[in-house]
Amino acid sequence: MTPAVPAVLAEIAGIAVRNADPSVHPADRASSLGLSAALLGMAAEVWDGMAARLFEENRAIRTLLARGPAIGLDFFDLASAADEDLRISSLKAANDTLRAALIELQARAEHRGATDLQAAIWAELVASTERRKLANSPA
Repeated sequence: MTPAVPAVLAEIAGIAVRNADPSVHPADRASSLGLSAALLGMAAEVWDGMAARLFEENRAIRTLLARGPAIGLDFFDLASAADEDLRISSLKAANDTLRAALIELQARAEHRGATDLQAAIWAELVASTERRKLANSPA
């Protein structure tokens, strides 16, 4: 979820504090509470699956990075690593590092005309987008 779940929860806490003031107009309070309820629902859904999603994405990206030598890139350290720490913050940090390397891999694959690798990268990016969909997403 962007912004990150902790930031959303902090914002909702601020909304709750502001709406505790009796001078807040009832319509404003109702609007804020409705928005807070919607955000809490989304945050709960995202948070529940976030570790599994990041773990799966990290594994998929590492598999792609292992194909780097075919186009002149060595991502051995990244590709051979494993997610030992399953805290979301650690998984997210690894995901950020892996995605930066994936961008480099994609650029080199395009430059070298490695269409099979490009297709595999795009397939993972599509799968990654699908993993991030919320239950009530329109598409």
